Amino acid sequence: MDLHLKKLFGRFQEQFGSGPGLGPGSGVCLMKVEGISSNIVQSIFRASASLYRSEPWKKLRPGHLFGVRVGKDSDWSGKRRPFQCVQFIGGDGGDIAIYMYRSMNSALKMTDDSWEMARVPNVEVLRVTYELESLMLPSNKRMVKSLGLEVSGTDRFPVIDVARCMTTGELQFRNPTLEELRLVFVVMKALSLVHPLLLQEENQVRGLPRMLKFSPFIETVDVQWPPEMFKGHDFVAVTVSHPPGQSYEQKSKKTAVMAREDDELEIVSGMTNLQVGSGAEAGLRRCTMCEKSVLRDESVCCSHCRATMYCSSDCEKRHWREMHRSVCGLYEAMMSREEELKIKIFTFSCYAENACQWLGSLGIHKKGMWRRQCGCYSHSPFGLLNGISSDAQSESWGGLEDRDYPQDLPIQNLNNGRSLGMFLLSNWSDYYNLRCLPPSSPVCDILSYPLTLYHILTTLSIHCKNLLLKGKEVTVHYVGPERELDWIKAFAEINHLLNGLGTVQIIMVGPEVPSDLSGTIATTSTTNNSRVKVSFVKGLYQDEVAYLTSPDIVVAFNCDLDGYSSWAGAVEAVNNMRSPGFFTDKTEDACGNAKAVLHNAGLDISHPVAPNPFRSPVRTYAESSNLPCYSNGFILGVNT
Repeated sequence: MDLHLKKLFGRFQEQFGSGPGLGPGSGVCLMKVEGISSNIVQSIFRASASLYRSEPWKKLRPGHLFGVRVGKDSDWSGKRRPFQCVQFIGGDGGDIAIYMYRSMNSALKMTDDSWEMARVPNVEVLRVTYELESLMLPSNKRMVKSLGLEVSGTDRFPVIDVARCMTTGELQFRNPTLEELRLVFVVMKALSLVHPLLLQEENQVRGLPRMLKFSPFIETVDVQWPPEMFKGHDFVAVTVSHPPGQSYEQKSKKTAVMAREDDELEIVSGMTNLQVGSGAEAGLRRCTMCEKSVLRDESVCCSHCRATMYCSSDCEKRHWREMHRSVCGLYEAMMSREEELKIKIFTFSCYAENACQWLGSLGIHKKGMWRRQCGCYSHSPFGLLNGISSDAQSESWGGLEDRDYPQDLPIQNLNNGRSLGMFLLSNWSDYYNLRCLPPSSPVCDILSYPLTLYHILTTLSIHCKNLLLKGKEVTVHYVGPERELDWIKAFAEINHLLNGLGTVQIIMVGPEVPSDLSGTIATTSTTNNSRVKVSFVKGLYQDEVAYLTSPDIVVAFNCDLDGYSSWAGAVEAVNNMRSPGFFTDKTEDACGNAKAVLHNAGLDISHPVAPNPFRSPVRTYAESSNLPCYSNGFILGVNT
């Protein structure tokens, strides 16, 4: 081709696009969308840049269609998700974009056998087109500059519009609605996490390099809403499937294998020491493969996800072949969220690789309720620590100053002399401000248990909240308590936060309840008219539940559902009663395993796995894993 014509054709392609797409973006400026804010635009551009960095266009073509299910139908106007099928455009050249369709049928109609776009009348396409900055309209350039929006790659920014094909073959454009932009945000975040998990099928047909084939795939991830898009829940579950329309029963065991399987030698052989914590003395770790104990400084971890620990490269290679390759990509995603999980309002050290040293640094080691936060009193049965029942609050809180722990006194919540009722809290910042606690106070590490329960009763469970607002009693079956049995005084906070509304009966039932406590009832507060009472029952929940008052809700904290066979009977009992329940665990992986246990038992997962806003802020470490680990770190709910 003549050099002049080649340059001219290149400029034409750059300006007007090529390949299978419908053409460049329409130039819609998001600031013209009704109800939009600069924070929402910034969040969308960050999500867009994250998806662009994951480079899905290197392997995905328009023929690869993905189904997306975001939350529940009732979460969206019209009781239906607006766009449910996604297509990647531009892998073979031309405009780089993702197209979203209302159904798979619409996507198939718009894509012919050669993967070019056919303009089918009355089909709407929600488009995210990555445009070169030099070709953007002035209004978009001003928006990018004034808001400091994140660039995708080196020189591209997303242009989002909704295109409709007319009967004349022309395209008509409109601005996306705010609801559609919320959908775009979560879909881009979810796609950037899950598309690397696609596994290329073996025995690819030679001569068709443009269209790789992937094994059937379905995966659910929890995407966190930014504060400006928050509506009811911090997180939303997004299920991505390829091809669209799969159910979980069709999911292949190969689905979760890393997309970079061809890099096995590099990943397996690349070993690195991992320093964790904040200068704490090195402790013992356990090899994930052979369970041999090894000093932390001598241990090695997977160089890709950095989550699993090994004693040697041989164990790492064996574990990769036998198991780890199927979850490495998932663990990498979990590790990438560590910074998001940090609660940064506190000034005390939030790293505790060695519990005794952490407690000692705060002057509370072997004191009061803190004695249950390390292994020094493991010889003493739960619920029987001497001195814990003392009425002296300071002693119970390990000798902390009065200003450093919540006083067992009512909290005033008045407006012109009238009570405003219970306190509704969103996070630790709300609670510490309410209680006038300094950020140097570590009491949140223990209060994570009662505050998580209060969060469930007043925020996550609408049924329990309504009962309390009507002044009625809520019965809680608290399954599998251990150290909480020595922290009954801490549960007085629920009494004060209720502020005179309703009553709560907590029945703690489990094999660790001491015989001396079983059958007794304790009041949590020394004040008159305590509205929270705790009773104790020794035994397995499935054996005792028939003799208990029917629950309004069942809870189990740091439960490790997948780790103990005795949970099977308790889960079956919850399922038989169809009782709503909430479960917490320390890591996202453990909570995900709990979700699988509950799902396989037939329970409806109504609240997806999400970080618990009242988790302990203290980052701890499992013996064989570096995954972010917090007491009551993650929460999920069933039958709500």
